[in-house]
Amino acid sequence: MAGLRGGIDLGGTKIQAAIVDSAGKVLGEARRPTPTGGGPRGVAEEMAAALREAAEQAGAETTALEGVGVGSPGDADEKTGVVSSARNLPDWEGSFPLAETLKEALGTEVRVGNDVQVATEAEFHLGAGREFQSLIGVFWGTGVGGGLVLGGKPWLGRGAAGEIGHVVVKRGGAKCPCGRRGCMEAYAGRLAMEAEARHQHEEGHKTDLFKLMEKHGKPRLTSGIWERALDANDHLAEDLIHRAIEALGTGIASAVNLLDPEAVIVGGGLGIRFGDRYMEPLTKEMGKHLFLDEKPPAVRVAALGDLGGAIGASLLFAR
Repeated sequence: MAGLRGGIDLGGTKIQAAIVDSAGKVLGEARRPTPTGGGPRGVAEEMAAALREAAEQAGAETTALEGVGVGSPGDADEKTGVVSSARNLPDWEGSFPLAETLKEALGTEVRVGNDVQVATEAEFHLGAGREFQSLIGVFWGTGVGGGLVLGGKPWLGRGAAGEIGHVVVKRGGAKCPCGRRGCMEAYAGRLAMEAEARHQHEEGHKTDLFKLMEKHGKPRLTSGIWERALDANDHLAEDLIHRAIEALGTGIASAVNLLDPEAVIVGGGLGIRFGDRYMEPLTKEMGKHLFLDEKPPAVRVAALGDLGGAIGASLLFAR
């Protein structure tokens, strides 16, 4: 059992934990919903419980792991292990010592990194990006996050590189959960899409999105609920998804124009569920804005699926 690492992907709707060997093979996994209350400490308790469950499945003790990596939204400080301003998580406006808290709970070293950056690195090493030396990861889920690998190495900037969800796609546009206006995430993030769906429903637009949510016992409009609505030709769901695709295509093309990567990897809960389904309209929308439209980047759906973030987090102990 030597060389085993833990990985936790902390998302707005789910916590995915995995135990990974030195070759990147998943030996145990567990998934739990992200608590909707309790603040950072409540989230940390659920993360520790998920990792213990994954370790039990793998036949390992958490104290025997080489370490546990965490991919977190917000400002995840790799040096201190503190996570700040993770606004897509409940009551997480300030800073919280996530690595220290989990270390006490699990009895092993814990490192934190940006959730989308570590998932992007997992795709680069083990998934859809293996053949490329430069790529942008675009993870379409509760929010829209980005990760960068340039010249075969992760690019973190001063610690906050890759925030593609906050590329402005419409000046003075829709209000984003970050508090600013016109960000890609204001149109494509699941949280913002749900808020817009509620607003339009209250204004009298017909939709079955919320009936489906209640029928399936979900507290939020998950990617599965969106899919069911689209399969039933729900016009409001279709309009909001196409609005999201337009924003994604515009913002991704702007990032490509700046960095000229070989590939774009589309992941996240919505990205994995809808990446293939909407690949043609997404690349068409990108093409409208690419400076070198005759040399577009390859666009691939993330290959590691829901486990990509947890696998990538475990790689924080392999850098």
